[in-house]
Amino acid sequence: MIVSRARLLRSIAEVEAFEWNALVGSAAQPFLRHEFLLSLEESGCTTAKTGWTPEHVIARDAEGRLAGAVPLYRKSHSRGEFVFDFSWANAYAQHGLRYYPKLLSAVPFTPVSGARLLLAPTVDAQATRAALIRAVAEHACGERLSSWHVLFPTDAELADLTGGGLIARRDCQFHWFNRGYESFDAFLATFTAEKRKKAKRERRRVAEAGIVFDTRSGADMDDALWRTVYEFYADTFYRHGHEPYLNLQFFKLIGARMPERLMLKIARQGATPIALAIFFVGDDALYGRYWGAGGNYHSLHFETCYYQGIEYCIEKGLSRFEPGTQGEHKVPRGFVPALTSSAHYIADERFAAAIRDFAAREARGVDIYAAAVNEHVPYHRASEEELHL
Repeated sequence: MIVSRARLLRSIAEVEAFEWNALVGSAAQPFLRHEFLLSLEESGCTTAKTGWTPEHVIARDAEGRLAGAVPLYRKSHSRGEFVFDFSWANAYAQHGLRYYPKLLSAVPFTPVSGARLLLAPTVDAQATRAALIRAVAEHACGERLSSWHVLFPTDAELADLTGGGLIARRDCQFHWFNRGYESFDAFLATFTAEKRKKAKRERRRVAEAGIVFDTRSGADMDDALWRTVYEFYADTFYRHGHEPYLNLQFFKLIGARMPERLMLKIARQGATPIALAIFFVGDDALYGRYWGAGGNYHSLHFETCYYQGIEYCIEKGLSRFEPGTQGEHKVPRGFVPALTSSAHYIADERFAAAIRDFAAREARGVDIYAAAVNEHVPYHRASEEELHL
């Protein structure tokens, strides 16, 4: 299959769900599916008003069959991305240049690695990726935009992106890996005695406060419960002076369209909900992103966001738990460093040279940081060897 033309979409609704999802194929995570991206648009979370204008690129072959696609947004800011380029924007401003708007290929508000250059199974992967990269770069140049950023691509995509002239950047998250644990206690048995004692104490404090957890899928939620728990999520943003990235309508749409992919842990005392964590469920991994509570409860954040997620993975046989970005406090709870990447097209050659040098120095620092953190994981030495740390 040879790509003959590319087209810009102003909404994911301009392409049929079955066509788009055929490119996503058997992806183990839900974030690039048509239903997910459409729910973001229809709920008003990704619109020009919020600074996330959809400009998805699709490419068809000579017979009109969809050959590839790139989820793409025109951004008027850098919020909700989790790969921070604010210093780059400041540098542009100091030189009297405009950094915004820019182009972004990512899942909005979701720092999870996965395909960003979507391909039909019958195409030449390298050639089609190259065609998609050229199409987006030409779009950026034609619109006189400062840059195009591809966040959390796959390793194969990163190789093609850097081969196409984009600048690679490295970062570090913290993930949990299931080593075939039969129970949560079996997992804790791999900890050193001191770290195991601390984890058990944290869990005991929550239990002694009379807090229990309900596990619900999107299908188990009604309007009243959504309104109650959404307030917890929104309050987390308000406390930091920000508007929530996602609104209540988005969660309701996802709960209806992808109920089996949405999982909520709702903490309650008696019949009263007091906190929640919202997760997305993949074929082989759990993705934790959103948390909120109606008060201050000792160790409740660790229990709700981390231990409950780990327990769920063990119960369901999921191999990995990605709880989001940053947070060294995750390490004592069993999470280990995991390197992630991004790729950046910078139109101005002067800034591109400076950013390329910065990214190379930053990558060395990230590697040193990840190695240093690995010295503080809670596992005893035999478990570390199993984890290949």
